[in-house]
Amino acid sequence: MFNVLIAEDSKPILRNIKVLLQATGLPIYIAATAANGEEALACMREQHIDILLTDIRMPKMDGLALIEQAKLLQPQLKVVLISGYNDFEYTRKALSLQVFDYLLKPVERPQLQEVMERVIVQLGEQQSGEAGSFKDIVDPGFHAELRLGPKFREQAKAPFLIHKQPFSPNKPSWKLSVLQARLTEVFAPHACWIFPTQQPYQFFIMINLSVKDKYPSAYECMEAARAGLLAEGLYASLCGQLQAVRDGSLAEFYQQMSRLMKEQLSIAGPLLLDNGFAALPLNADSGVTERLSNSFVDMIRQRQKERFALKLTEQLQKWQSSNVRLAELERFLALLTEAFSGSLSEQDPWNRLKLTEQANALLELDSFADFTAQLLLWAEQCFELLQNQNRKSGSELFQQIDEYVQMNMYSHVSIADLAQRFHVSPSYISRIMKKYAEKTFVHYYLNLKIKEACRLLETKPEMKIKELSDVLSFSDQHYFSKVFKEYAGCSPTEYKEQLKSL
Repeated sequence: MFNVLIAEDSKPILRNIKVLLQATGLPIYIAATAANGEEALACMREQHIDILLTDIRMPKMDGLALIEQAKLLQPQLKVVLISGYNDFEYTRKALSLQVFDYLLKPVERPQLQEVMERVIVQLGEQQSGEAGSFKDIVDPGFHAELRLGPKFREQAKAPFLIHKQPFSPNKPSWKLSVLQARLTEVFAPHACWIFPTQQPYQFFIMINLSVKDKYPSAYECMEAARAGLLAEGLYASLCGQLQAVRDGSLAEFYQQMSRLMKEQLSIAGPLLLDNGFAALPLNADSGVTERLSNSFVDMIRQRQKERFALKLTEQLQKWQSSNVRLAELERFLALLTEAFSGSLSEQDPWNRLKLTEQANALLELDSFADFTAQLLLWAEQCFELLQNQNRKSGSELFQQIDEYVQMNMYSHVSIADLAQRFHVSPSYISRIMKKYAEKTFVHYYLNLKIKEACRLLETKPEMKIKELSDVLSFSDQHYFSKVFKEYAGCSPTEYKEQLKSL
């Protein structure tokens, strides 16, 4: 329903317009009438008006002056001018004031109906456009029910983003109703709107720019919000600016703020980031964290459980004292998860998903102390899974190694290659080979190659010894002949002669 104000000094014409409007069947409500421009402005100061129908010639304040003042109060106002045939010059000037359309006296129903229908369509599109600009920002379920009232369009608004501080308690209290009530009180009498975004515990705030009267800077505005939420036991970080965003750029601006928040958010201490100033530089420790992660990944591959736990405890203490950024911590945790799940995936393909879910849950804990304790416990459980996998699948691993080596007979395979392939340590590969093949990997591997060489000599007697050495990836012919004699009891040439005599 759209509010209509009729400004007309002629009572008969005013009554006629009211009757005609009420008969249109359109979603409009005649909120007020006025006999002159001053009365009309007084009405608009008290309530929101969507559509103004005004005569040009009125006492005290004419229609043109009214339009100018009304547009200052409510910039989105739609104006329909009512004029006589002798007022063409006035009408032309009014059109420069972005009047929607004009009607000639006497106002007749068909013309009024047609103009009002077009006004309603444009207002509807305007409202849809306003809600549409939030489509890529707010939670889909919330957006489906989003209806921005007339008060939302009254003034320009400053955008802010609010996010739950990592490792802070009271997650159940992070509700739209709680935030709206508290921040409405903080910013009163200046209106604010809060929208749940597509990110958990992250909300988008729009505040009437008139809030500058109360908080002159973005920092003061954010600090007031932070303190107000803290009174509710909610720890928050904020970023934004105390200036309006240009039309059509709201979603882009939100993505920019969301990216800044993700890059700058740290594990302790609130972030209050004024987007009007240059962003803080990215943490220079990104490369250091990558190298550090690689060190821990190596400990996982080598099954160094005790050393891993000791080093992880030390590193977490360092990060707590240096207030590490959450993005760095998330990256480190993701690499650990990848290393553990990669080592376990041969046994259970679902381990990657399960471990990722468990790791993400750690980031939602109420304190960094809880995170530290649970991360160490999680890592210990992962090592136990690796150990159990090794104990339970020794014979299965040997079978997989045997199949892999035989499939790659014509290339060079080292014990280090197998360790990397099957996510176990080289020493564990050696133990498996001694247990199930009853020989070292080198003896096992060379024995397979020489057996294959014998088979090739039998099936392809035309092959030269040099070709045989190359195809089986020996370093040189002399070494091949030496190994062949050691395993077959004679040289390759002698073996070929024996085959001829058979």
